[in-house]
Amino acid sequence: MKHTYPDSPLVGVGALVIKDGRILLVRRKYPPGRGKWSIPGGHVEVSESVTEAARRELLEETGIDAEPVGVVNVDDAIIYDDEGRVKYRYVLITVLMRAASDEPRAGSDALEARFYDIREALSLDLTDSIRGLIHKILEDRIPLEKPCPVNKYSPKYPGE
Repeated sequence: MKHTYPDSPLVGVGALVIKDGRILLVRRKYPPGRGKWSIPGGHVEVSESVTEAARRELLEETGIDAEPVGVVNVDDAIIYDDEGRVKYRYVLITVLMRAASDEPRAGSDALEARFYDIREALSLDLTDSIRGLIHKILEDRIPLEKPCPVNKYSPKYPGE
């Protein structure tokens, strides 16, 4: 899979964990957004569902296992290079997660992992998509109390 200068959009997933008015963030180790704070997330692998990818990425980046609740947001991310060509192109799907633990530790793709008061998080060096996500949450434009469930369809066809 070609991550830079892709031929078509890639699917990215983010794991949104909010506990007691605090949001779980990681400081990204790799581009795009290296060094910036974001929710845990990454690419959806071809053999997994969106919710499975969110759970896997959360565990890999923070050591926290959580139950996916449903999709609460979808954003487009189109990042251009200096010549105006599309360098990164993602459809970003945010999955609300229910986590029992609140003791994150930075994993494979994260420099740091910790909870922040959701309003105070706006003072951090955030990725553009997460800054927008936090604003949507604070403005009640995201249905945190009623996420959209995700159905996984894997039909088996005769002869395949």
